[in-house]
Amino acid sequence: MKDANTEKYLKNRRGFTLIELLVVMVILGMLAALVGPRLFGNVGKGRQSAAKTQIEMLGQGLDSFKLDTGRYPTTSEGLNALYTNTGIQGWAGPYLKKAVPNDPWGKPYQYLSPGTHGDYDMFSYGADGTAGGDGENRDVNSWE
Repeated sequence: MKDANTEKYLKNRRGFTLIELLVVMVILGMLAALVGPRLFGNVGKGRQSAAKTQIEMLGQGLDSFKLDTGRYPTTSEGLNALYTNTGIQGWAGPYLKKAVPNDPWGKPYQYLSPGTHGDYDMFSYGADGTAGGDGENRDVNSWE
C-alpha cells in the first residue's frame, strides 16, 4: 500500500524535455570540437618520438652486433640479423628481446649498411611512407 506522499511524488515527477536534452548535446558537441583537436594533435608527436626511441634501441642492438662480429649487418642481412642468426660468424645474439618492430605507422624500418651518413643508416619515412614531409609525415632517422 502506498502512502499519500509517495503518490504525490510519483505524480509530480517529470523527465527532461527534448529542448533540455538538445541543449546538453550541443554543449557537449562544442566542448568536443574545442578539446578534440588539441588532444589528437599530440598523437603525431607521440609517434615521431616513439620512432626515434625505437631507432635508438635498434642502434644499440647494432652496436652489440658489431662488438661480437666485428661489423654491422649488411643491407641484405638487414635488421633481422639482430634477432635471428643466419650463420654469421661471431653472432652471440639475439641482440633484441623481441623481433624487429615495425615503425609506429606499421611499416618496416629502412636499413642501409654501409650508409651515406655513417656506418649504417636507419630511418622511417613517417606517416606518409615517402621521403620528406612535415609534422607526422616527417622522416625519422638515425643520423640526426
